[in-house]
Amino acid sequence: MTIPNFKEKLQKYAELIVKIGVNVQPNQPVVLYINVEQQELAHLIVKEAYAAGASEVMVKWSDTFTSRQFLEFANQERLENIPDYLVKEAEYIADNKAARISVISEDPDAFNGLDHNRVSTFQKANGKALNVVRKATQNNDLSWTVVGAAGVKWAEKVFPDLKGDAAVDKLWEEIFKTTRIDQEDPIAAWKKHDETLRTKADWLNKEQFKALHYISPITDITVGLPKNHIWEGAGSYNAAGIEFMANMPTEEVFTAPDARHIDGYVGSTKPLSYAGNIIENMHFEFENGKVTKVTADKGQNILEELIKTDDGATSLGEVSLVPDPSPISQSGITFFNTLFDENASNHMALGAAYPFSIQGGTKMSDEELREHGINISQTHVDFMMGSADMDIDGIKEDGTVIPIFRKGDWA
Repeated sequence: MTIPNFKEKLQKYAELIVKIGVNVQPNQPVVLYINVEQQELAHLIVKEAYAAGASEVMVKWSDTFTSRQFLEFANQERLENIPDYLVKEAEYIADNKAARISVISEDPDAFNGLDHNRVSTFQKANGKALNVVRKATQNNDLSWTVVGAAGVKWAEKVFPDLKGDAAVDKLWEEIFKTTRIDQEDPIAAWKKHDETLRTKADWLNKEQFKALHYISPITDITVGLPKNHIWEGAGSYNAAGIEFMANMPTEEVFTAPDARHIDGYVGSTKPLSYAGNIIENMHFEFENGKVTKVTADKGQNILEELIKTDDGATSLGEVSLVPDPSPISQSGITFFNTLFDENASNHMALGAAYPFSIQGGTKMSDEELREHGINISQTHVDFMMGSADMDIDGIKEDGTVIPIFRKGDWA
């Protein structure tokens, strides 16, 4: 690494992930999902987690080569059936409210060229079998965070003019910048950022808009909002009232839409990395909350498989507001990674809503959530649709229209 003080910055990053990301508490188990390429960071996170009092740190290593071989050659029965030991492990993580740390560093094209039906079959089976931990995460029953780390293939995709270590160094620099590691006290900087986003969420919660109307040259869509919806920005709270930061970086405030009242069309403004493939220039048409037509210039078959995941995959589970002047947007970099790209642009998510996005939602059954317009699905896939020429209006119960965004920024 040629980055000045790289080891010191990586140490600060590990500390930030443990203390602000999941905010590890004494005697709490921690589970870390990370690629074998990121061993140095993994060891620092493990060390920091134990220093914070973790009872145990379970490291779930992934390896892109192994995953690709499995998806290409495993027999069909195994793709369709997840072994019991993995289901038991998911139950253990949920029951013990383990803090979940997911480090994303994989090649965005990792599964390019594979039979997308096989990939989709496995993803559906996996999503269903591990539903218990997904629900615990979406309910904020436990603390969780998603962060990035610079992998070679990913770095070369983001910076095609650079190769190997040069690309990795450049990507690490951007990760450190967007997660405030380049600031003197990253933890204090995050606390201040948390407060800033919270003021936006507080204003939106006070307004309680009935719907949002998005307009840009490629989008004209009205998205209903459920009664008593809750906007969140930056920090979230788990069931024990402990604050954590679900995404680092984050520049968004978000809530759940009313999945029964979505009408119009929306175009994507950035590529989407999904299931190891890149999907480009998506266009969705909605009527009464459901996708009626979907197209993409690249990866359309993968997109069609995504919306067939289950009934909820044909509607939206999240709407997020991100000002175009946000640092990630202004960097001009397309990261081919939703964690970063969604924080450069207003975005929406196909699939599941977070139950905490409505008052009392975490205590509701799936049926009750649906009755309140909250979407249920085993998938949740964000896509970017904001731009510097997007206007957004909030529509009140009495029909009053209040500007929220003008030309891509807070009005």
